Amino acid sequence: MRVTEIAFTCYPVTDMARARAFYEGDLGLVPTTFYDMPDGASWTEYEIGEGAFALGKYDGWTPSSEGGNIAFEVEDFDAAIASLRAAGVQFRMEPIETPVCHMAMVVDPDGTSVCIHKRKASNQSPVTSH
Repeated sequence: MRVTEIAFTCYPVTDMARARAFYEGDLGLVPTTFYDMPDGASWTEYEIGEGAFALGKYDGWTPSSEGGNIAFEVEDFDAAIASLRAAGVQFRMEPIETPVCHMAMVVDPDGTSVCIHKRKASNQSPVTSH
């Protein structure tokens, strides 16, 4: 088997409307796919670059603050942080600077971590170690 790309990353959510309000309202993502299923499950997908980020609501699949993490690359880190603070978004990790990037961790409505990230100009390559 040879993996050729990441098709999508999905976070489980408990309330799709509330999750969409956060990801679309506070983070500015634009949905590209959305559907509800007869059993009450639902799916929302956001195409970002070559991949996609999704929200899924399914019985038995629950969010966890200890689960995986996605990092969203932003154009203007300081403006993104100011916007999130103005919206009252909770920070799990305050903004920090590393040798290769700036990042902060915010919390979505289900308590799942979301990283806000900006590579430094000298580290624009997609292959970067932290």
